[in-house]
Amino acid sequence: MNDKGRVTLPAEEGLESEIATIIDRWGADAVRDSDGTKLTPEVKNMANKVYSKYFFTRGDQEWAKANLDERQHFYLMSEPVTARANHVDIPIMTGYFDQQVSPDTDHDIKTWWEVIDRTTGETVAPEQWTYEQDAKVVTVLEANKWHIYTVSFLAYQLWDPVHMYNHVTNKWDTEHHIPYDPRYPKTRKHIIKHLKKWLDEHEDTNVVRITTFFYNFTLVFNDAAQQKYVDWFGYGATVSPLALQAFEKEKGYKLHPEDFVDEGYYNSPFRTPSTAFLDWIDFQQRFISELAKECVDIIHDYGKEAMMFLGDHWAGTEPYGKYFKNIGLDAVVGSVGDGVTLRMISDVPHVKYTEGRFLPYFFPDTFKEGGNPVEEANQNWLQARRAILQSPIQRMGYGGYLSLALKFPDFVDRVEEITNEFRQIHLKSKETSSYKAPFKIAILNSWGGTRKWMSHHVHHAIWYKQCYSYYGILESLSGMPFDVEFISFDDIKNNGISDDIGVIINAGDAYTSWSGGEAWLDQKVVSTIKEWIDQGGGFIGVGEPTACEFQGRFFQLSDVLGVQKEIGFSLNTDKYNSLSHEKHFILEENDNPIDFGEGMKYVYQTNQDTMVLDMVDSDVTIAANQFGSGRSVYLAGLPFSPENTRLLLRAIYWVASKESLMKKWYTSNVQTECVAYPEAHSFVAINNSYDIQQTTVWKEDGTTVEITLEPMGYEWFEI
Repeated sequence: MNDKGRVTLPAEEGLESEIATIIDRWGADAVRDSDGTKLTPEVKNMANKVYSKYFFTRGDQEWAKANLDERQHFYLMSEPVTARANHVDIPIMTGYFDQQVSPDTDHDIKTWWEVIDRTTGETVAPEQWTYEQDAKVVTVLEANKWHIYTVSFLAYQLWDPVHMYNHVTNKWDTEHHIPYDPRYPKTRKHIIKHLKKWLDEHEDTNVVRITTFFYNFTLVFNDAAQQKYVDWFGYGATVSPLALQAFEKEKGYKLHPEDFVDEGYYNSPFRTPSTAFLDWIDFQQRFISELAKECVDIIHDYGKEAMMFLGDHWAGTEPYGKYFKNIGLDAVVGSVGDGVTLRMISDVPHVKYTEGRFLPYFFPDTFKEGGNPVEEANQNWLQARRAILQSPIQRMGYGGYLSLALKFPDFVDRVEEITNEFRQIHLKSKETSSYKAPFKIAILNSWGGTRKWMSHHVHHAIWYKQCYSYYGILESLSGMPFDVEFISFDDIKNNGISDDIGVIINAGDAYTSWSGGEAWLDQKVVSTIKEWIDQGGGFIGVGEPTACEFQGRFFQLSDVLGVQKEIGFSLNTDKYNSLSHEKHFILEENDNPIDFGEGMKYVYQTNQDTMVLDMVDSDVTIAANQFGSGRSVYLAGLPFSPENTRLLLRAIYWVASKESLMKKWYTSNVQTECVAYPEAHSFVAINNSYDIQQTTVWKEDGTTVEITLEPMGYEWFEI
């Protein structure tokens, strides 16, 4: 099978004959340029569509240099310094890369900077500190001895962070791109004028691939040119004196540097968002969406499609925000790191189609001597495929430099197989919806639907020790037969719990936005959830769910969960954890030790009715509990794996009291899965392992079929 279409190929100059071959083998119907490459007329004529990248706020160096006062900004916090006398010197650029950022002294520093005594949390009066511009040192004149001080200072961005990343990764040696700020009317006018000029010069472009709009996610480098702080959802680059003044006029109150620096946490998504930060997000999203719509309308006037890359300069354009629909984009494209990021793309509303850029990028960090791009491609496809079958993207492609990929013939062969399989999914499913269980899963956290499929991320699908035990839940869910919603505590407080939700999952470390922290002190939220569970709802808590120390309880739903965590306050109270020896429904297919990832220590059974299903070092790691007509399950952690995916699936059906519905399009072998498309009268069985697997598939009517699947294999059947 080698049908054409649905594939976008990164092309570059000097490879015309090779590109023609790859277009035929991969069935590509579109070609695209990348940052640092160009498309020749010959290559453009080989495809049905031509994608051309476009940067709104970088790349025009002549404009940037002539308008240095309209560069973009950051708010940065100095390294903390301890006062050893009644004055203290604070070198504010220590730990920062002076080729990326520079203190802004063009605007009054006494107005826009802030010195804070971090021992007391008090702001130091402006008259009590001075600044030496040449040395870049702030001196606190009347310091409290042994107190810690920091400076929150406004800084210009000298170098676009993504352009810098490419310099470091791909060994570029080009002029540093200076990012400019469309909040300034002169720059905004220039952006519109430049866009029209570019469109006039790119008549043969069909799709304007916007990379992205105006402000990069927060990415700051240290003095060794390494990443110092990264927040893929950050708004650090959206700040400016002009924007702050506009905010104050619109919202009626003034923001301070601390509202952005946030004690050095920089409003990480792991933090429960403050009212001020949520107001800033709303303020910037509305401004960005309005300007983005103006630009997209111009692109449409030229008869071209507007596609937004879900990354890079995407602050303010998050697709689940309330203003995104106003932009009028035709498509979004994003980097597919796994099943979670695939769903983040495929579930995007208000666009005509979605596209995924698969891994690995054709970059020299992978495509080098000793590199194994096939291995990375296989793992990427295994995880993405599960999610595609449940919520398909319409197109796929790759990014980077094709010349590097061509040096690995086995990789070229493998991508040919992957692109064919991708097209077959669309052919066999007939663009219809896959079978879903008759109840929804709701992920409960502080962000809710505005960060759909975005919890427990630091930087795009990157593994973090403190995240993977929770992120695995999302990865498992991305390929499961459930509709998944993301709800916030405010949603429950204001609207209650929807009747179509069967299971609520709350997962995360204590006091993070994902677990909820002080949201669990709201009696209306707690009472609403408890009543819902008591009447038959299901609740799954992972790690430190509902955690906030209050009134002698750390887990605020300990009565629901049947477990509690010892945090050192009640060591004088004896605990008796009793492992249930009954073979429970949840563990019927688990014969080996369970991987809880980082796990959770000191969790104990609170009553004898709680069924402790697993313990590690005498600490409860899985517990099941009945609460009225409803049920709960506690898990110490759940990294992604086929075995843990099956465990979670069984836990969901048990906690929803729907065990009898589980064996519909169900496989006996945990290394395999089955997805059905009732309207298309077809189903597919997939092998998620690198070995041959045999499995039994239960159809919806209860009949079974025996299947043997090749490594990473799949097989389609008619219903």
